[in-house]
Amino acid sequence: MEKSHNAALDASDLKMLRAGIKDNEIHLHHSPKNDHHLDWLTSIKTGQPPAAPAEVGHRSCTACLLAHAAMKLNRELKWDPQAERYVNDEEANALLSRPQRAPYGTDYVLAKQG
Repeated sequence: MEKSHNAALDASDLKMLRAGIKDNEIHLHHSPKNDHHLDWLTSIKTGQPPAAPAEVGHRSCTACLLAHAAMKLNRELKWDPQAERYVNDEEANALLSRPQRAPYGTDYVLAKQG
């Protein structure tokens, strides 16, 4: 079995990398230029779903932020995913937001609309 050690993409069997996806096989959505931000803007314009749905991005980011809070506070935290708050932990909940700087925050945008 041939194996590559210098390629940007590696596999235990290089035939997997050369095979490609056939026309009758499932093709997943691909971000243009591997740019998720551009893909998201394109999806707004065209109405087509993006490669990475907002909910997936939100939940992925949440997992990272939860780990960061636990490391910062140096203790185990209990998260309520429905409420998107820490359970009985106001110190941890205080890490969920920070003051927003106009004109970039949602508070500023909502105030201008209302």
